[in-house]
Amino acid sequence: MFTGIIEDLGTVTGVEHTADAARITVRGPLAVTGAKHGDSISVSGVCLTVVSFDDESFTADVMAQTLAMSTLDTFEVGRRVNLERAALVGDRLGGHIVQGHIDGTAQVLEIRPGDAWRVIRFSLDAAHAALVVDKGSIAVDGVSLTVSALGDEPDGSWFEVSLIPETLTATTLGALAVGDRVNIETDILARHVERMLRLDAHRSLPSSLAAPAAPAVAPVAEPSPATIGGTR
Repeated sequence: MFTGIIEDLGTVTGVEHTADAARITVRGPLAVTGAKHGDSISVSGVCLTVVSFDDESFTADVMAQTLAMSTLDTFEVGRRVNLERAALVGDRLGGHIVQGHIDGTAQVLEIRPGDAWRVIRFSLDAAHAALVVDKGSIAVDGVSLTVSALGDEPDGSWFEVSLIPETLTATTLGALAVGDRVNIETDILARHVERMLRLDAHRSLPSSLAAPAAPAVAPVAEPSPATIGGTR
């Protein structure tokens, strides 16, 4: 689990493709500090497992599904990436809960510079539009951000984020251009709510949550004619 607060900017130093997978090597001295085999590191928002490492770099395997859903299929030597080690229990949650399990990709539609900040508009797939809300959280290439605006147009939905100078310089988002693709991860709470509503779960609660059944009441026997008004 991650927080979306980027710790380091890394550089891809090796990419090996096979028929349905890839192995990438990333230089990130801070990211490998205290690393162990099997640790999780977020690489531009994608949770990867360390299979080998040295003092400055680590290597991870990327399966076919991850390549199909993310921008990792376009990684080349020299590419800059956002890096974050898994959160420690007891850390301050400076961003929001980020799993590194991305929903898919989005495309940069527009960039509007300001005096000390920058607004970037991204496309939003119809399948994910319901999971993004104004002032809600979203992770873009692993960076925890707040949605500053969103809209639904005839040609597709979109969302915007407003980036401060620190985010522009400390992450890869400052180098984005119109047309670039990024990895996005929506809020995990929104995913659960959407799933519950889709399955109409509020009408079929698990047995542990359902209201207890009313106790059975034995039927009352009708009095026989011989006892009505006394004996004959």
